[in-house]
Amino acid sequence: MIRLILFVSSLFLFVEISFAQQKFKFAQVTDTHVGGSTGADDLRRTVMDLNRQTDIDFVILSGDITEFGSDDELALAKRILDSLNLPLYVVPGNHDSNWSESGANTFRSVFGNETFFFRHKGYMFMGTTSGPNMRMSPGQVPRENLVWMDSVFKANPDTNTPLIYINHYPQDSSLNNWNEAIDRLKTRNVQLAMCGHGHNNSVYDWEGIPGVMGRSNLRAKDSVGGYNIITIENGSASYRVRRPLLKTEEIWTRVPLLNHQFATNKKSYKRPDYSINNRFTDKVSVAWKFQDDADLGVGLGIYKNLIITGNTKGDVYALDESSGKKVWNFTTGGKVYSTPTVWKDVVVFGSSDSYIYGLNAQTGRLNWKIKTAKAVLGSPVVNDGIAFIGGSDGVFRAIEVASGKIKWQFDQVDGYVSAKPTIYKNLVIFGSWGNGFYALDEKNGKLVWSWDNGHKNRMFSAAACYPVAVKGRVFIVAPDRYMTCLDAKTGTVIWREKKDNIRVRESMGMSKDGTLIYVKTMDGNVFGVSTSADHMDVAWESELKLPYELTPSAIETCDRQVLVPSHSGLVTGISSSDGAVIWQYKISNCMVNPIAVLNKKEILVSTMDGVISKLILQIDE
Repeated sequence: MIRLILFVSSLFLFVEISFAQQKFKFAQVTDTHVGGSTGADDLRRTVMDLNRQTDIDFVILSGDITEFGSDDELALAKRILDSLNLPLYVVPGNHDSNWSESGANTFRSVFGNETFFFRHKGYMFMGTTSGPNMRMSPGQVPRENLVWMDSVFKANPDTNTPLIYINHYPQDSSLNNWNEAIDRLKTRNVQLAMCGHGHNNSVYDWEGIPGVMGRSNLRAKDSVGGYNIITIENGSASYRVRRPLLKTEEIWTRVPLLNHQFATNKKSYKRPDYSINNRFTDKVSVAWKFQDDADLGVGLGIYKNLIITGNTKGDVYALDESSGKKVWNFTTGGKVYSTPTVWKDVVVFGSSDSYIYGLNAQTGRLNWKIKTAKAVLGSPVVNDGIAFIGGSDGVFRAIEVASGKIKWQFDQVDGYVSAKPTIYKNLVIFGSWGNGFYALDEKNGKLVWSWDNGHKNRMFSAAACYPVAVKGRVFIVAPDRYMTCLDAKTGTVIWREKKDNIRVRESMGMSKDGTLIYVKTMDGNVFGVSTSADHMDVAWESELKLPYELTPSAIETCDRQVLVPSHSGLVTGISSSDGAVIWQYKISNCMVNPIAVLNKKEILVSTMDGVISKLILQIDE
C-alpha cells in the first residue's frame, strides 16, 4: 500500500514537472488607456494582431485599461476586447480605479472580477488589483485582495507548483503594502512577477523575485504601439516585443524560472518601520485596534457610543467606541466611499450601487433608500435635518433625513462628486471631477455661482478637498498645486497663487479661531496661511518634514493641536501656534482617512488597509 502511494505521488510530481517544462506562449498587454488620444485605436490594432497569432494560449491585460475608469471608457474597452478570440485575464490599474465615477464598481461588473487565478501547463497564475481606489496615494493591494490570496493558497496547498504573479504596479515602494503581498508570495514557489505602470520594458529584482515591467500598448511618438509575447520554455521566460501587424522583435530579456526556496530561505529584508511609535509614548497611546478584511476609503461617523464607517466590500457597520467591537453590519450592493453622517438617530451615506441610504444608527436597519442613476461616492453633510450629497450622475441632492424625501435636486454638475460639501452662509459649496466648482442656495438648490479653474485635464479638478469657508471667503487646494481664495458671495477670485516652495495638493483644514488655513504640501510640510490677507500670506511653517506626500484627507484640529494625515499610515500632532511637532504615531503603512475627533484627548484614525484605531492623547492642561 505504501509503495502504491509513493508511486502515485511520484506520478503526480512527474506529470506536474512535465507540464511545467512544456513550451507555451502568452501575451502581456498593458497600459492601453482607452479614452486617451490613441488608446482605443491602438487596442483595436493589438486585438486584430492577437487574433492572427496561432501559437498564443492566452492574454494578460495588466492594468490601466482606461484613462479615467469612466463607464463609457470601460464599455468601449470591453467592446474592443470582446472581439479577442483568446482567453483574457484582466486586473485594473490606478487609472481604472482612482478617478472612477463608479468607485471601481463598473470595472468589476464589466470584466467580472478584479482578480484572477488559473492553472496552465504546470504553472499557477495569480493577478491582483493595485489601487489606489478613489483616494490619491501610492498604490495598494486592497485588503480584500490579500484575504483572497490567503483563501486561494489555502484551497491550493501544493507549494511546489511554479507561480507567476501579476499586478499593475512594481512590487516595491510604489505600493504601500508591497511587503504584505510579497510575504504571501514567498510562501510559494513564486518564479516571476509581472507588472505594467511604467510604460517601458524593464527588469527588476523584488527581494529575489524576478520582476518584469511590460511596455505600454500606446504608440506614443511611434507609428504603432506594442505588447510583449512571453515564451515559457526550458526553465525560462523569454520576452519579445510584438509590433502589431508589423513584426516580432528579438528577445530583449530572458528570465530563469527557478524555485528560489523562499519558504525555507528566511533572508530578512527591510520592512515598514514602526519605531516612531516608541518615541512619543508619553504623548500618545492606543486604546484599541480593529482590522477589517476589506479596504476603508471613508472617514468615521459618530453616534452616541458608536463609530460608523463603510468598506469596499459594500458593508457599513458600527463599532463600540469603548472596545472597538462590531455592533451591527449592513451590506449594500457596491463599494462604499461615502463617509456616514448621523443626524439624530439616522445615518446617511451613499454607495457605488447607485443608492443613498438612511439607516437606524442604533441598529443598522434600513429606514429608507433613494435610487440614483449612477454611483454615489460623495459624502453627505447634514444641516437642520437636511442631508446634502453629490453623486456620479451629474445630480446634487438635498434630502430630508427623517423621511428620505428629496427636497431639491441640482442636475447641472459637470463630472462626478467624491468629497464632502461645505455649508456656509446658506450656501452649499463643493467641487466635481469635471473641473467644476459650485455654490448652491441651501434652501432651493439654485445655482448662486460657479467657478472653473481653466484646466482641460480633469485630474486637476478641485474635487477631493473639503472646501474651507470663513470671513466671507472660500479656500480651495487642488492637484494643480494652486491655492485659491474665492469671494463666498460671488465666486470671484480674490487671490490664486502657486509657489514653488509650497506645493499644495488636496489636504487642508482651518484653525479653531478661523485665522489660519492649514495646507499640507507634496513635500510633506504644513503651512498656516492667513484667512484675511489679500494674497497667500504664510503665518508659519511647520517643522514637520514628511517624505513625498499625496493623501487628500482633511487636516483636523483637536484643542490646541493640528492633526496631520499621511499616505503612509503616519498621524502627526503639531502645535497650532507654531507648527512644532508634538507627537507622531504610525497606524499602518497605508493612507490615513479623514480623522474623527471625539474630544480633546481622544481621536479615531482609520487607514485604507482596513485598520481603525482609537488614540489617547496626553495633553498639558
